[in-house]
Amino acid sequence: MTTPVGSEAEAPVDGGSDPALVIDVSRSIRAPAGRVWQLLVSPEGTQTWLGEGAVLGGKGEPYHCADGSSGVVRSYHPLEQLRVTWHQTPDSPPTLVEVDLHSDADTTTLHLRHDRIEDHDLRAALRQRWASGLDALALRADGG
Repeated sequence: MTTPVGSEAEAPVDGGSDPALVIDVSRSIRAPAGRVWQLLVSPEGTQTWLGEGAVLGGKGEPYHCADGSSGVVRSYHPLEQLRVTWHQTPDSPPTLVEVDLHSDADTTTLHLRHDRIEDHDLRAALRQRWASGLDALALRADGG
């Protein structure tokens, strides 16, 4: 059965999970939190880390990437945290991607946590996807 992404029927993904099913990726960016946040949620920045075609709206609004992945904005706290659900395909169960910002003077650390990925091969591929996305975002923040 397919659960439409962005529908009220989308399964909740809140709560704890097995640490073995979690991806954690962090990058420190030499830029203030305001600049990093603006890039993170801008159309250009969103496509850099989340995927081509992704445009984020407000809480509860869906996004769709060219590769078929999609989700819904679950939490939007400027300069602090962004949470989105992530589906590999429309039939895939929802997983949760959380990006937290921590700033210290002119450096901002982005910490991305992707939770509830049961498939080992997918976990490995997503770890690379998120690491590459955050690397590219850091380059953009540096003006590259």
